[in-house]
Formats: sequence, structure tokens, C-alpha cells
Amino acid sequence: MKGADAVGGCLTGPVTSLLGRSPTALDRISRVSADLEPPFAALDAAAFETNAHELIRRGNGLPVRVASKSVRSRAILERVLGADLTAAQGFAGLMCYSPSEAIWLARLGAQDILMGYPTVDKSALATITRDRVLSGRITLMVDDPAHLDIIRDAAGSDLVKPRICIDVDASLRIGPLHIGVRRSPLREPGQGAEFARLAKERGFRVVGVMFYEAQIAGLPDSNIAVELMKRASVADLKLRRGEVVDAVTDVVGSLEIVNSGGTGSLEVSSADPVVTEVTAGSGLFVPTLFDRYRAFTPNPALYFALPVVRTPTPAVATTFGGGYVASGPASRSRAPSPVAMNTALGGLVRGGLKLLRNEGAGEVQTPVAVPPGSVTIGDRIWFRHAKAGEVCERFDTLHIAEEDGTVTAVPTYRGEGKNFG
Repeated sequence: MKGADAVGGCLTGPVTSLLGRSPTALDRISRVSADLEPPFAALDAAAFETNAHELIRRGNGLPVRVASKSVRSRAILERVLGADLTAAQGFAGLMCYSPSEAIWLARLGAQDILMGYPTVDKSALATITRDRVLSGRITLMVDDPAHLDIIRDAAGSDLVKPRICIDVDASLRIGPLHIGVRRSPLREPGQGAEFARLAKERGFRVVGVMFYEAQIAGLPDSNIAVELMKRASVADLKLRRGEVVDAVTDVVGSLEIVNSGGTGSLEVSSADPVVTEVTAGSGLFVPTLFDRYRAFTPNPALYFALPVVRTPTPAVATTFGGGYVASGPASRSRAPSPVAMNTALGGLVRGGLKLLRNEGAGEVQTPVAVPPGSVTIGDRIWFRHAKAGEVCERFDTLHIAEEDGTVTAVPTYRGEGKNFG
């Protein structure tokens, strides 16, 4: 790699300090968290607010539904959606990943929850469908007649009319090639209309359709081939999405929800006139998987600090913890990234850090290649996670560096004793 030196079997880049540049989110976090004992996770309030406003701007006037899986902290969700977890400042509604999570948040006041995925949790479905308030606040996601069977069985009555949203496959297909995620079996307008007709006949309220274009929203702009694929996908989806929406509305009437998008595709999703709302969540924290998008400038807000507990060589510092590998294909892109270090000698120093190729992020300890002689036992190394909300499953608390220089500690889902899978 150009401009890098080999150290300890891996690569290190240039080292920079705060001299001659404006303070960043990590500078502010580092300054106010000096007395905290690592490991801990910390969020910069100013960067978080900037990111929230950027999501609204990129949504082009459409309400932005918040993907809770990318946040996993009730207190942080309240910062975005207000104390009632419903709507504020251009954000409106939650997209939840677990029915138990949806029930919990609805009971705390959230009035507009869209399930992002189907569920077969009969106990949770019974709780939702048999409660008038919950059933009015939570819209269930479906894409198969079997889902209708399970929901109806859980409801225990044919008189109940559950709110449902139909998930439609938004992947790109070129001949036998499938580009995107494997989700819904429903793809064409006729399939959407037929499923909507079946759901309506069985007493369900079809209130929306969802299209998640992962091949646009979740794929960095790494080369020209990816850019060309994205353009083809945008053109294909714009045509097909409109046709599906027309076909479904011909059966059930107007829809409350036509949901699309993710942090990486807000511009293209919101540009389609049939879309009524977009969804985002990762863009609030900005993990490393969003570092290479051209549509927006990444502004990382969330970091975690690990303490150096040993120095096996002058060029390697071993931290406690760190094996916080993100979900998805097993690759280096899913590993946490060491980005800076707090040292007794140099304060906050950026760069020059890499995980060791042969060990990576460890279960109990993580060795990191460092500039020789730069780190001593007791120093701390700062990391960024590859994904957004998943890191909150590793910590009970998020320490927020407020804009006035104070620190606010708020619980994650884990800190509130919640684990939704």
C-alpha cells in the first residue's frame, strides 16, 4: 500500500496529531472521557446532530423512518424522534427488527412502528394482534401466505384486521445473475397484486409496500463497475416499483406506506415520486462500511476505547477486548478498525494502527500494530465498528460528549436488560 510501512506482519499508515487542524468528534470525545475506564463506547453529540440533519437533507423532504437495529439505544432514539419515540425534525416512525422490541417501544409511546422483517413469533404476534393499541401502532411485514396463516392463528379470531406491509424484492436481475439480498419471493406487479388480494380476502389491512434496494443502499462506491450496476438498478427499480404500487393499489386502494431506501441510497429512493418515506439508521453513527460512498461525506460519531494491557514488542500493543466483528460476509471489512490512540506521551494520536493479519480482532484481547515505542501499558486505543447498532450489543452504556463539554451516560438496549436477537 502506497505510503505505508510493514510493521508486525501488517500495514501502518501516517501518524497525525491535533496540531494544525480543527477538533473532530474523536478529539472532543477523547477530551471529555479521560476519566472513564475503558472499555467503553462514546458518541459525539455534535457529529450525531450533524448526521441527523444530513439524513433529513438527503431525504429531499420525505419523512425518514429510523431503523432501530442501527441504533439499539432507546435514549438515542428519543434524541431523534422525541420523547414519545414517534416523530420530530423530519424523522417519523420506527422500523423495528424484532416484534418484542416493537411491543416494548410501542408501550413506551411509539405510535408508528413498521416491522422491517417477517416474524413467526406466535407469542409476540398474539400480544400485538389481541391488543387494540399495539395493533394500531405496529404494522407487520409479510411476503408469503404462510405469514398470513401464522398471524391469523396467533390473533385467534377472524374479526381482527392486522395492519400489514408487503415486502417486495428490490434486487437487480440480469439474466441468471441476482444482485442484491435474498428476501421476498414477491417481485413482479402481478405477484404483488395477487398477494394483496389474498390478504384482503382474509381480513388483513394492506397499508403499505416496502422495497429495500440493498445493492444500492449497502454497497460502497468502490469502482466504476459498482457505479454502473447502481445506475442500472435505479432505472430498473424506478419502473418496477411504480408498477407494483399501481397493481397493489388497484386491489386495496391507496397506501399509507411506500417505503424504500437506506443510508446509502436516500437520494435515489426519495427521488421516486411513488415513495412516501425512506428509512435510515446507520447514517446517525456512520460506521466504517459507509466510508466509501460518494453521495455523502462520512462523519463518524461513535467510537469505542480499549485499554492497552501488554506490549509484546515495541511495535505491538495488545488491548483488552475488541472482537466486535460485524455481521455479513466474513471478511476484513467486517472487523473493527483501530483509528487513534491516547498515549501518556503524545495525547490523542491518529493513524499508524492496524490489526494483525494473523490474529485480527480477538475474543479477549486484540493485538494492534503501532508505531514502534509509541504506546505503553495503560494507554488506550480508539476503534470504529464496521456496522452501527451492533456495537451497542457489546456495551451497557453510551457516553455522550455533549456540545457544552459535559458527558451524559445513557443505556443501550443491553444496558436496559433487553436482547431482541
